[in-house]
Parts: sequence; structure tokens; C-alpha cells
Amino acid sequence: MSVAKETVGSKEKPGPPEAAAADVTAESRFTKVVLSDDLNEPMELAVAPDERVFFIERAGNFYMYDPRLKKTRLLHAFEFPAKAVNALNGLLGLTLDPDFRQNDYIYFFKTANDSSQYRQQISRFKLTGDNNLDLKSEKVILEIPIDVAGRTHTGGSLAWDKDRNLYIATGDNTSATESDGFAPINELPGRLNFDAQRSSGNTNDLRGKILRIHPEPDGTYTIPKDNLFPAGTPDTRPEIYVMGARNPYRISVDTATSAVYWGDVGPDAGTSGSRGSKGFDEFNQAREAGNYGWPYFIGDNRAYSDYDFATKTIGQPFDAKAPVNNSPNNTGAATLPPAQKALIWYPYDQSNEFPALGTGGRSAMAGPVYHYDPNLPSETKLPQYYDKALFIMDWMRNWIFAVRLDTALHYKSMEPFMPVTGNFIRPVDMEIGPDGAVYLLEYGTVYGKDNPDARLVRIDYNAGNRAPVAQIITTDTIGLAPFKVAFSSKSYDHDAEDRLTYAWRFGDGGITSTEPNPTHTYSRDGIYKATLKVTDPAGKADTDTLEIKVGNTLPEISIQLVGNSSFFSEDRTPIKYTVRVEDREDKEIDEDKVLVTLNYTENPTSMRELMRHAQNPGAFDLGKSLMENSDCKACHQLDKTSVGPAFMDVAKRYQGDETATARLANKIITGGGGVWGDGAMNAHPQLSREEASDIVKYILTLSTRKPVESLPLQGTLVLKDHVGKAGKGRYLLTASYTDKGGAITPLSASRTLVLRPAKVQAAEADTLYHLDKKGDKLEIPGEQSYFVLMNVDLKAIDRLAFRYASQNQEAAVEVHIDSLAGPVISALHIKPTQSLKNFVEVNAPVRDPGGTHDLFFLFKGKNASAEASALLDWIRFGQ
Repeated sequence: MSVAKETVGSKEKPGPPEAAAADVTAESRFTKVVLSDDLNEPMELAVAPDERVFFIERAGNFYMYDPRLKKTRLLHAFEFPAKAVNALNGLLGLTLDPDFRQNDYIYFFKTANDSSQYRQQISRFKLTGDNNLDLKSEKVILEIPIDVAGRTHTGGSLAWDKDRNLYIATGDNTSATESDGFAPINELPGRLNFDAQRSSGNTNDLRGKILRIHPEPDGTYTIPKDNLFPAGTPDTRPEIYVMGARNPYRISVDTATSAVYWGDVGPDAGTSGSRGSKGFDEFNQAREAGNYGWPYFIGDNRAYSDYDFATKTIGQPFDAKAPVNNSPNNTGAATLPPAQKALIWYPYDQSNEFPALGTGGRSAMAGPVYHYDPNLPSETKLPQYYDKALFIMDWMRNWIFAVRLDTALHYKSMEPFMPVTGNFIRPVDMEIGPDGAVYLLEYGTVYGKDNPDARLVRIDYNAGNRAPVAQIITTDTIGLAPFKVAFSSKSYDHDAEDRLTYAWRFGDGGITSTEPNPTHTYSRDGIYKATLKVTDPAGKADTDTLEIKVGNTLPEISIQLVGNSSFFSEDRTPIKYTVRVEDREDKEIDEDKVLVTLNYTENPTSMRELMRHAQNPGAFDLGKSLMENSDCKACHQLDKTSVGPAFMDVAKRYQGDETATARLANKIITGGGGVWGDGAMNAHPQLSREEASDIVKYILTLSTRKPVESLPLQGTLVLKDHVGKAGKGRYLLTASYTDKGGAITPLSASRTLVLRPAKVQAAEADTLYHLDKKGDKLEIPGEQSYFVLMNVDLKAIDRLAFRYASQNQEAAVEVHIDSLAGPVISALHIKPTQSLKNFVEVNAPVRDPGGTHDLFFLFKGKNASAEASALLDWIRFGQ
């Protein structure tokens, strides 16, 4: 595992030397340098020819990062009407004039400071003197009226083509809360802000578009040839280059081809229905002017159906070849240009066409096309490997991909950019600087908030000698004096010929070492920081630090059950248990400080996942852990409103509502809105019903949550929560203890025991190899396929039973412990049952090897072939 190392500079103060940065892995030569941090909703950036970086925050701050002084300076703070800012408007876009070196012109996409008529402005200013913004030089080039009641989809990005045409991305300014994640085409009186036919689908409106104009020196503009509608066409605006966009939040233009790229943030339906397709985010490409379909089509031109919001009647699907806008809110032409499909499209769940993009929330952002210049005298420019690659980003999923296009600019392939060391924190804008390096704005963790991890970074490529990577490894970091620690350096250098030198400091002011793997004895109690500095022959170095604690040891916790400690069944209750805690320094254990809890989850999460979630000391809560490992916190906070409501407010609203868990779990999976205002929640079809329910149960207890009451250290467990739950649940018995600190500081430890049903569904195995899931069953292809059940105690278990069906496959099943080469403790035989619907049960004795083991179920097929097939339903452990 590599550890990202970054240099950090802050606003209004210089940062440390850039040479301290190192972020190098086997597949990368990249260094990520933080130029300015602790930003507040950063939006867009532009890099000047002299590498000054200009960037903006939505609330109105306009900054410049000075690479010579290595610090950030606030150049101006724009002011906007509060109602407009609350409606997600403000300072949205920024670009420099193509001739900036000569004219010092800078352009902003911003909201007019006028509450009598809400509108967006494209304004040009001039920088003078010591990077001062000349406010008197403002030229308002173009204005775009907006409805602030829409409170959504602002667009705001600016870009140039090779002919000095300016492209302006505008959102559809339409609320999606009444559309259930489908097309927002509400034509009812008084619902203007819920009809995107008035904006995106309107040939006479500038919203939901990418506009193309040619700014003139006097502050006016002309219309380039080949926009979508020739000047003078009735009921159209000639500025329109692309129509049918929803929220093209970030755009870019290829400086070589003038092809336009944009990410379009899509609607929220998690599944398709009679009203049309589920939601997709899109990456689009326009090589010429066109209509990209919204609100009638999504993705690869999947049609929505006409819908009457008054009668709830579903009409015919719209026709992509000849779309028609008959909305009473349409001020433009009724007949629209044919719809163009997206370049790349992907839903909340796994994409069939683009599976590499993963699952989860979506927020597509387009980055630049890179053009490698062999003559550019830069040691940090991206390599030729990325020549002509289009970079795309997703704000929610925190990734950047490089997309490869063929010579006709058609999609060929994609690959993740910096997949191991990216550590992106919601990328919101990306540019290639004049030095060929990547400049990136990271929005920070939570939407709509002043995030301390929001920042401006530069990503440099190192084509020459790479810095080494320092890593310290020890078998133990906690002990009593005299504490002898065997240190091991797992440091490495990707330049294989480099011989590293080592410099150890053990933190106790004593001896140092130059050995790669020294041993050091700490003679006094204390908390020490051991450091290792590794240096290559060229002088590049890296340092790793490890904390050593001397004077205390971890508590030892054990949980013992009478009988088996892995399974529960209908006839096994109550279960007697005993928790024991020992601590070398605490002569007497304060039993009141031992926390013992029993939790139940219906979620059939694998043992591997359960133990990962339960790794922190304290009472275990799967719902909390699932929430923290999803994208929930991008839009929600515990006690403050963000895009969505605070979790505490949700808990209070549904307090005492016994039907809330099922309804809210369904809403998490399918998405939706309208309860808490205009915001709509992302769908999460990748979550199971049980996982969503666990998250809801955790949230709904927040407002009434009391301190966790501990079970006694010894007693009986009455297991009844699983009754009627089809045997899918898990019980987690957790014990934790924090000691008195010994001679230094308190240490905490915990132990969790997981009980699962004695009849285990085959598809709930913890590891699968060459096996496919078919619902809750496993499809067995034959020779050398296997699955694993982890942490299994076979005490009081003497038989195994399989329920299976086999069309024509015969197989031996061997049960090994701890590995495929481990001892065989049971063997069964599968014979053909002539049909995959004809299930039979077979059983065999099993030997208890003592203790807890991973069980490897290995299949050895006798007639495995492409046609051979068998299904395994469940495995039962019993007497």
C-alpha cells in the first residue's frame, strides 16, 4: 500500500517547499501538490501562461495562486442577492481570454447583484497593475434570465475553441422533485419551475444549453457560423450551439478539433418504469451543433413517455428522430432537431456498457483533452502516453478516467487516472496548465458547505528519477519497558537500480541506526515517534513515522459460549455466554467499564464485510457503518441541513412511525424527493433491501438514542429477532474495554462474535472462486471451483447437509480447513438429479478439528463442461 504524501499551501500564507511532495506507486510517477486548501465551494479555475492560477468560490470570492510566492491571494469578493445564492447561484464560472497575455481580460459567469430581476451574466473584466481587478472595466456581454424558485441546475462553465469562440454552459433551472426521477414535464398551471420544456427543450430560451458566441473587443458579441439555429430563424436564439442539456456543470473544448465535451448530471430514477428510463449521467461530445434530448431522452436516446401530471396518465414515448415540444410553457418552435445520444452514459447501479465506472451516486464533470508537446520545456508535463486522451471526472464517485477516442473521435476505451494514489476529494474542475501539468479543484466532502478539505492541487509527472517510498513495519508497537522492537524497512524505489540509504531515529533521544532492519530497546515509559528516512543516490528522500507506546498493553478480551460459537438455530435458545477481560496493568477490571452488546441485522452480509465493519472498538452498529461507507455524507450531516435534511431531523419527523423503515429503505434504493424541499435524493440500487433497512434503523434512532446499556459479563442470550426473517440474519455479540492507561495512555480493545444461521444460503459465502450467484443460490461450473465460509466453529457439529440440483453434473465436494491444501474434514458427493428444479438433500459426517477455522468447499467435477450445470441452495450445519 502506498501512502500519499502532499505539500500544502494555505490562503494568504506561503506553503512549504514543493520538493517535499511524493506520491509514487508502481504504476505512476505522479506527485500531488496542494497549492491552496480550506476553500469554500470552489467552482472553476483557469491557468495563465505564466502559471498563475485563478479560481473562484460560489459565494463570490475570486482568488489567485501565485506560483512565484507560493501563496494564494484574494483579488475580489463579489456580492449577490441572498435569495440567488441560496438557490445555488452566485459566482459559477471563470475563464481567461485566449489573448490574456496581451489584453489581461478575464470572464466570469455570475449572478447579477440585482434582486429586482434575477439573471446570470457573462461579464468581462480587466486585470491591472498588481493583479487588481478593475471593476470599472466590466462589460456585461450576455445575460440569461433565471427563476430562483427553481433552485437547481445552474450550469456555469466557460470554455474557448481554437477560433476564439466562447462556450457557455447553462442548466435547465428546473426542479425535479415532482417527477419521481423521470422527465420533468409538468405542464399544470403554476408549475412553471417543474417543466424543463420551457428551458432545455425550448429553442427560444438560453437555459439547458451550451451557447457559442464570439466576443468582440468592444464588449459585444457576434454569432459564429454553424450554430444550431441561423440568425433570424423564428422562435429561436442564435446563440444556441447545443440544446437539450440538463445540468452541464463542467465543459471543455478540444483546442485541436473544437469538439465540445460536457458532463451532464442526470435524473434520479433508480429503475426504469412505464414513464421511461432510469436515470443516467452522461458524458457528451458535440462535433457540430445539435439537440441532446433532455427532457425527452436520456443516455443513448432512451425515450421518456409523455405524462399528464393532472390525471397521472402515461402517453406515448417521445420520438428521438422527430421530437415535438407542445408544452404551454414553450416559447420556441414546436418541432425540435433530432436527438443525439451521449458518448458515455452510466446509472447508479452497474453499467452494462461502461462497467469500469462502478456504482453509487453520480455527478459527471468533463475535463480537458490533453495534447502532448514534445518541444515543451517542462519536467512535470503529462507523458506522451496521455496524448489526445479526454479526461472525465465524477464528483460523487471521486474518480478521474482517461478516455481514448479514435481518429474519427469515436469512443474506444477508458482507464482510471491515478487509481491508487488519486485520493480525489470530489473533483469539480480540471485544467491542463501551460507546463503540461494537471490543475485540479477539489470541492471537499460535503455539498454546500465550507469544507476544510476543499483545495486547489497540481499533479506533476516525474519522467526522471523518482523519490523512494519509506515504509516502517514492526510486529508490535505496544509494550512494557524494557520494550524490544524489531523494525523492518519495507521501503522501495521504483527505479530498480537505485540503492537506498537508511537513517533511523527511534524517538527516545538515544541511538540511531543506518541499518535497513534494526532492533531497538526502549528502556523508559513513554510515547515515541520512530522515523525512517530513506534516500536514493540522487538525494531524493522520503520519510515514514510510526508511533511506539511503552508503558501499557492492550486489554485481552474473550467471549465464550456454551456449545457452538458460530451458529444459531430455532432450537438453540437461550445461549449461555461469558465475557472475560484481562489487562496486565489493571490488576482489577472495573466491570462497569466493560461494554457488552448484542445486535441483530437482517443483512446477510458476508463474514468478511461484517468483521471489516466491526473493526473499531465499542458497540457495533452495522447501519452506522454502512452509512459511513456510502455516499450519504455528501448530501447529509448529523445535525445540520445540507443538500438533504439533517439525520436528526429525519429521526424526529418519523419518530413513532412503524411503517417508516420499509418506506425510507425503499426511497434510499429508488431515490426521490419532495418531502424536504426541492432537493431529490440519489437512488442507491446497489444497496440490498437489508442494507438500506439497517441504515434507516440507525438514522431513526438518533433523536431518541440513549447511552448504550451493557449486558452483564455473564448471562444468557435469548435470540428471537431472527424469527420469521427466513434465516438471513446475523447476531453480533461485542465486548469492549478501555483500560486505565498504565504508565502512559488508555488503550481500547474489542472482540466481536458473529452468529449466523445453521442453514447458510450458498450465495452468502464469504469468498467465491469460479462460482456465480443465481439469486440466493450458487451455480457450480465444476472442476476446482470453491467457496469459503470464514471463522467457523464446529463444536457440537457432526454432520453437514447440502441441498442441490444438478442437470447432468457429478462432483465430489471436499471440505478443507484454512486453505485448499488443508486437512479434509468432510466429503460429499453430488449426482445428477436430471433437472435444475429437482432439488435433493445429501449429507455426510464432519470432523471437528477444534478451534475456529475458515472452511474451503472444493468442487471436483467428473463431467464438467460448458453444458454441465448444478445449483447449490444451502449448507446446513447440525447434529
